[in-house]
Amino acid sequence: MNFSLPPPGTEALLLAVVLGAAVYDVRYRRIPNWLNVTGVLAGIAMNTFLYQGLPGLIFSLKGLFLAFFVYVVLYALHAMGAGDVKLMAAVGAIVGWENWFGIFLVTAVVGGIMSLILVASRGRLRKTLFNVGFILSEMKSGRPAYLSNEELDVKSDKATRLPHGATIAVGSLFFLALSAHYYR
Repeated sequence: MNFSLPPPGTEALLLAVVLGAAVYDVRYRRIPNWLNVTGVLAGIAMNTFLYQGLPGLIFSLKGLFLAFFVYVVLYALHAMGAGDVKLMAAVGAIVGWENWFGIFLVTAVVGGIMSLILVASRGRLRKTLFNVGFILSEMKSGRPAYLSNEELDVKSDKATRLPHGATIAVGSLFFLALSAHYYR
């Protein structure tokens, strides 16, 4: 995994986008399109400027498309909301595919820890572990788990949900901290 520190302007843009998304997601349970579109366009423009034209544009587009593809798959499985897909696409456009992949992995670990804390605090640890087994058995059979169990659909009111925009923000902060530590 690549823990390279993005340029200072890129770091500031990343922080502005993910922290803004976190606030919206926690308060309103959605991430506004204007924030995601602004993040994508500003990321493409910044990288095109920083990396002098076409190389910067390609750098941004690789991050954008990788992030979008990975999160669209999660969206199709009803594991993420559409705002999360667009937010991670914006993150990819800002930091490029290599750093996006690092942010993705750190966010997955942070999200797992935050989820365990959430289900434990709600007394749902046993039910959640059962659901994980159910998801794996449904995957083995090639069926989406949310079709058989409504609480496994992120769009359902029965689901135990964690605002993923906040998780992406925390994961991005940890990634930047790790990058600063290993960049020295």
